[in-house]
Amino acid sequence: MIAPRLNRGDRIGVVSPSMPAARGEPKFESGVRFLRGMGFDVVIGKHVYSHTLGYTASPQEKAADIDDMFADESIGAIMCAQGGDTANGCLPYVEWDTIKRNPKILLGISDITVLLNAIYTRTGLVTFHGNDVMWGLGRDPTPYDVQEFLSRLVDAEIGAVNANGTRETVRGGVAEGTLLGGNLKCLLKLAGTPYFPDLSGSILFLEALNITPPACDYMFNQLRQIGVFEHVRGVVVGYIDGLQNDPDASIQMEDVLLNVTGEYDFPILKVNDFGHNCPNTVLPVGAKVRVDADRQELEILGQCVR
Repeated sequence: MIAPRLNRGDRIGVVSPSMPAARGEPKFESGVRFLRGMGFDVVIGKHVYSHTLGYTASPQEKAADIDDMFADESIGAIMCAQGGDTANGCLPYVEWDTIKRNPKILLGISDITVLLNAIYTRTGLVTFHGNDVMWGLGRDPTPYDVQEFLSRLVDAEIGAVNANGTRETVRGGVAEGTLLGGNLKCLLKLAGTPYFPDLSGSILFLEALNITPPACDYMFNQLRQIGVFEHVRGVVVGYIDGLQNDPDASIQMEDVLLNVTGEYDFPILKVNDFGHNCPNTVLPVGAKVRVDADRQELEILGQCVR
């Protein structure tokens, strides 16, 4: 199931499924202005700033904002204010049938990984991994950020994903499958729940923030032990903030992944096209893609908005 594309002048609803935005926060306000400057109207969800629990809105409030934005026919797309830690709490309260009846673009990153994958799992709606309002669009977006946002969500372009910098073949090979994943730690919050995606036949894309090689090791071993690597067709590793920009880090996430999955032969491609504190493309969670690690290419094969 795919959503209608964005058009200039459409209304974009903003929600906070994870941590709330701070009222008057300069980066959040800057992100809202940026969206308006691109020609979109912006609607702030009722509980975007709520601290009902003392540190965030209640799970019920978060789910209500999500449901309201999907149900509101005047809203063309939904963007998340920021990530955080608590998005998985709202999942039992989301009205999945409302989403099925009103397919829309949903865009977010980091902890929003849980929502992107859960919505695809429960409804079949293709969701989007990309910049949020506060940290992505609120801090001087690059031309790459703008181009990828518009080409994917407004112009409905598919095909080769533009590279942001260098790419590396970690393990060669070519594979096609359903694109699933996001932040590694946040994806694993779904393990053992009804919201964990079926990764059989998938191209898994992964990024992380402030991660260490031992943390990569235990999380990749968890994926291995629950059978994920038996069934994925390929892996794409994004920008890993905290390792790539650490001059003393001799071991990177892709090195650990190669070691943990040594008995498998699926291709692994390293890119810098998505992640924390870097320019971000927009990746359709649930769409068909092709990865060619030999040629260092990632290609979207199936339409992801209409």
